[in-house]
Amino acid sequence: MTSRGKPAYWDAASAFLAGTDPVLGGLVATYAGMHLSRRSDPFTTLARAIVGQQISVQAAQAIWERFAAASAATASPPRLDPARVAVLAAPTLRGVGLSERKGTYLRDLAGHFCSGALDPSGWPALDDEALIDALCDVKGIGRWTAEMFLIFHELRQDVLPLDDIGLQKAIALHYFRGRRRARSTLERLGRRWRPYRSVATWYLWRSLDPIVVEY
Repeated sequence: MTSRGKPAYWDAASAFLAGTDPVLGGLVATYAGMHLSRRSDPFTTLARAIVGQQISVQAAQAIWERFAAASAATASPPRLDPARVAVLAAPTLRGVGLSERKGTYLRDLAGHFCSGALDPSGWPALDDEALIDALCDVKGIGRWTAEMFLIFHELRQDVLPLDDIGLQKAIALHYFRGRRRARSTLERLGRRWRPYRSVATWYLWRSLDPIVVEY
């Protein structure tokens, strides 16, 4: 599969969900021809997620472009070298608009890749929870960020990000007449979507925002 190719499971997952859940059946029909895709390498993707935390999309893009330039990123879109990021000085990071805390997070992420503590070659052997645990060992990466990475970059097919506000909103809208429900209720609803909960989540996100997200 190419970086922008359709996941191998996508068509089977869409057919399964359409036949299992009438709500998703409608969404599968509405968004036919659209699918998950990824755009970069693991380190660059995680670094970009950290840069974008708790700021607007516009601010994140501006800071990211300056950070990529300071890191001597190669290719388009940029690909960062962990070894270069690991040695960036604090004043350099502040100069591109990063807070001291985010600078610390990025250097910690780079250190995990340089040391092999995070080694993408070994990730296929890890189940979802084990990979989430490994990612959450990095400063600045919590469960939600790790789950987004598993869905959008690793293309894992059965992740259900229960703490995601968009998913909560979409479930309330489509299943409970706009009323938010407890996490346990969402978890029970998600059981019918196994083993394709990532795909169900993606379609529910699309119902709120039809623009395809790449991570």
